[in-house]
Amino acid sequence: MSKTESESVRIDRWLWAARFFKTRRLAVDAIKGGKVSVNGVRAKPAKELRVGSEVRVTKGSYEFVVIVQALAEQRGPAVEAQKLYQELESSIERRQRVREQHKIAAAAMPRVDHRPDKRARRHLAEFKRKPGG
Repeated sequence: MSKTESESVRIDRWLWAARFFKTRRLAVDAIKGGKVSVNGVRAKPAKELRVGSEVRVTKGSYEFVVIVQALAEQRGPAVEAQKLYQELESSIERRQRVREQHKIAAAAMPRVDHRPDKRARRHLAEFKRKPGG
């Protein structure tokens, strides 16, 4: 259910409805942790959000910068949630660069194909027990 442009909605409810967070509790924790700002100002959970506001959300190493297009207090389908905001092009490009950096870092990390077998586990345990080992 969308509201008219003259009304406002709490930022924690909107973030949950727009599917930035799985629960309202996670949205509140992120807001209190300083991960959300509205129009360049750090937000509080009860901050009233209006259409046209710029919302900046940091989730891990990703940062979303969106412009509020519509308001909603109820969580709906993902297709409807995407209509609540417009993400800035610069934000999309920045997230893609970060994603590429994560891929490069993951490719450089050694990965094992399988779990160690019983013999290898014994060797590892023996290695860890040795002083200076």
